[in-house]
Parts: sequence; structure tokens; C-alpha cells
Amino acid sequence: MPLPPPTVARTLVHTRRVRFEGYKRADGLWDIEAHLTDIKPTDYRLASGVRPAGLPVHDMWVRLTIDRELRIVDALAITDAMPYPPYCAVVNPDYRKLIGLELARGFRKAVHDRFHDVAGCTHINELLAQFPSAAVQIMAGDKVDNASEGGRKPFQLDRCMALDTTGEGVREFYPRWYRSTQEEVG
Repeated sequence: MPLPPPTVARTLVHTRRVRFEGYKRADGLWDIEAHLTDIKPTDYRLASGVRPAGLPVHDMWVRLTIDRELRIVDALAITDAMPYPPYCAVVNPDYRKLIGLELARGFRKAVHDRFHDVAGCTHINELLAQFPSAAVQIMAGDKVDNASEGGRKPFQLDRCMALDTTGEGVREFYPRWYRSTQEEVG
């Protein structure tokens, strides 16, 4: 259901688009590609000059190649449009430091630790924060979502309110992993 119509007149001043696409590769790996654009409908004045209406202020791409365990085996960041050329793109090669990390285990903290503040790009970091959940969606159907791997609890449990292992959703859909709150107390 879309949002209800606004009750006050308004003017569009900015459009950010974020798109994720996932690809299953012939070699058994997966590519996840993210694309972010920021576009203004009017000319936009920056310290680096005026960006004409309709031209992206940001146009950035990230591709992570992952294995079945959600481990990053390759990483690439590209910046096609930026507000402060060429400085914004200088950090892109550093994102290869993501290789070896696991999307399902401490990934967002690892991104923060490696690329916070002036060590990285705010917008690329924002894209990276969405990769763990995008990866789960991309691999959905290839992996049975309630099958444990090596006896480990499925990744998505205890990651949101609907899949709280003490809740009714887990009791219904993942009974093996359900635990009553009484078990915690006792």
C-alpha cells in the first residue's frame, strides 16, 4: 500500500535512488551490485561549482562477490559522479579491505571500524550497510531458510521483531529454534 497523499502542497527538491541486484555466477559464487544516485531537479551550488539540474551529485556503485557462507571474496567500489572530484573517489580502492569479511557476522561494525569518518566514503558505507539483508534476499530460494548449516541457528533469527526466537513467528515457522521466555528465567 503506498503512502497516503500529502495534506500540504510540496515541491520535490531531491531524489535518492538505491538499487540492489543479485547474480548467481557459473562458478558457484554470487555477485551483489548496489547503485546509489542523488539527483536534484534544480541547479545545485556546491563549493566545487554548480551541478546542473538532473545531473547526479552522487553516482556510486559497489559490487561484492560472496560465497555460499556470505564471505566476501572480491569487492569493488566505483564513483562516477561526486560533489568534490576527484577527492571523493580516492578511497574506492581501499574497499578491497572488505575481502574476507562475512556479511552475516559483524559486517556493519567491521565496515565502521575500517571506513568511519575520513577513512571512507559516507555514501558507500551507507550502501554497504544494506548488503547483509540484500544477500539473504538474493540467496532466498537457493538455501532453505529454516535449514541450519552445521547445527547453527539460521542467520535471520533474532535479527528483527518478527523473528525473535521467543516470539510466536519463530514458534510457528522455526519451531526447532523457538525458546520460551520461561527457559531464559529458569
